[in-house]
Amino acid sequence: MPEDNEKGYRRSAGTERGLARRQELLEKVVEDLAENGLVDFSLRRAARAAGTTHKVLLYHFDGVDDLLVLAVDRLRQRRIDHSLAAAAGSATTLAGRVEAIWPVLTDPRFGHRVLEQSTGLAMYDPGRYAKFGREATEQYLPALLAICPAHWDERRRREVAEMILATLRGLLLDRVTGGDHEGVDAGLRALLRALRHEEERDLATM
Repeated sequence: MPEDNEKGYRRSAGTERGLARRQELLEKVVEDLAENGLVDFSLRRAARAAGTTHKVLLYHFDGVDDLLVLAVDRLRQRRIDHSLAAAAGSATTLAGRVEAIWPVLTDPRFGHRVLEQSTGLAMYDPGRYAKFGREATEQYLPALLAICPAHWDERRRREVAEMILATLRGLLLDRVTGGDHEGVDAGLRALLRALRHEEERDLATM
């Protein structure tokens, strides 16, 4: 669990050089999170990963929670970008796109365990970490809406995207916490069948 929730001595002033340095430090922290997870994450651990001191991090970030949220957001966006690329490059149906996304969601290179751990933090301490749940939804939903058929109306796309998001979240959490990969795979197959059935409605009305 993150510790050392000190507040920043001052934030970087927003100069081009300061912003570039902030992004450089953030990327190094993201790599550490992807490899080592959230357990025992602290400002000092982040400083070691970034090759600097915790005081330098406090110059650029407003404490460990600010740094953690930004790093998790960056890791999640990396996962989303690769998911969309996989969906666009290998399938024409919604079910096919979701099936193409799944290997990305479970790929250690994209911090799958960290991102599911952050959801656990949101449930464990919502007063401090509720943003992990809210911001995950805000990042994932537009991506899922984008892979839904363009001719669907807004309400239908929203309903189906919400179903996909809730189901994939549950499957990913179960995969990390329960380790029942066969059961998770069965759940994924059921989701894909439901999506195929949803798309078949279009053929029935043509």
